[in-house]
Amino acid sequence: MGWWQTLGRIKHRFRLFPSFLWRGELKFLGVTWASKPTLCGRPFVSRFPGSKIEWGNSVVLDSSRRANPLGGDKPCVLRTMSPQARILLGDFVGLSSATLVAGNSIEIGSGTLVGAGCMIIDNDFHVADERGGWRTEYVRNSRPIKIGRGCFLGARSIILKGVQLGDGVVIGAGSVVTRNVPDACLVAGNPAQIIRTKQATP
Repeated sequence: MGWWQTLGRIKHRFRLFPSFLWRGELKFLGVTWASKPTLCGRPFVSRFPGSKIEWGNSVVLDSSRRANPLGGDKPCVLRTMSPQARILLGDFVGLSSATLVAGNSIEIGSGTLVGAGCMIIDNDFHVADERGGWRTEYVRNSRPIKIGRGCFLGARSIILKGVQLGDGVVIGAGSVVTRNVPDACLVAGNPAQIIRTKQATP
């Protein structure tokens, strides 16, 4: 290991030092976890009264510019928007500058990595009103999102309401996912299409 790598690791440890402050803030907000999460930078978390934000073991949130080689341009954002909403992160889930907003439910399986700037949103935020305008709405048009285990969601991808991803799914960078994806598929595009499926082992 070169001296620059050693220096980089030391600097990273210093960046993690304030994590105890962010964990304290999250506990105050009512976030729960199975074991202490790793927080590089301060995430933005907003929990609606009565809703649930629950994390498994060894969850990692990268919210600083230097935490990711792509240079995160914002912190991780996790928001529940109704009393019945929930955001559940499984063991060893990692987020980098990602946004999760739930009016209903967002569940991410263990070992899944969510790339820089990815957005996972289970509602439309607005509905048309009788006057021809728009009003804010997080629940009526929401549908739960469920992401399987061991998935990889590429940078700047968007997962929209009602989507279910199977285990081992890979989402290409910048993709917009509007429909369910079976296990072990690579999808990409806008709207995302299946590019490749994992070959069965003979």
